[in-house]
Amino acid sequence: MIAVLLPPPLSAPGRVHTLAPHLDEHGLHPVLPEIPDDDRAPYAARYVARASLETGRRLPAEDPRAPLALVAEGGAGPLLGAVGAAQRAAHRPVHAYVFVDAWLPQPGSPTRTDIAARQSPEGTVPDMPEVPEGYLTESLPAVADWPDAPCGYLCVDPAFAHVAKLAGMRGWTVREASQEDAGSALAELIHALR
Repeated sequence: MIAVLLPPPLSAPGRVHTLAPHLDEHGLHPVLPEIPDDDRAPYAARYVARASLETGRRLPAEDPRAPLALVAEGGAGPLLGAVGAAQRAAHRPVHAYVFVDAWLPQPGSPTRTDIAARQSPEGTVPDMPEVPEGYLTESLPAVADWPDAPCGYLCVDPAFAHVAKLAGMRGWTVREASQEDAGSALAELIHALR
């Protein structure tokens, strides 16, 4: 199985790229799309399009239709359904969705502000780094038939414990791990979702 590690939007710092070597050790082929151009509106559409294009370019030539596990971190979480729909449209099967310290998709076309407010324990939008105008209030793409594969959540940062609890309430497989064990925990979670 191929694990597509989707970084947070707007080139925000993240950890998914550091988990790739651990996935190799567990028999998963990591693919790391680079998404440098999602800093202009429409932000979500640019992210989804670039993630899909880069995923296709980075798949192994000998098996371009290998099953995928899409792994999203941070703000990429709410876009995971749209990325999955793009993969299905390209005839690439998605077998699992995994969120790593990520916000969850919500029905309809919520904004990032809506998602953060609904998923934070206090019901308020947490402090976010400076973002381009319109980024937080942009309506995110809706995917009617999502999820179409098993979902899991890996909580490494305690700040996302509440979101992990929400994932568990959806019936998803949830794991917690330390920074040091995150790579192995991610690999185990992907294998558990197959």
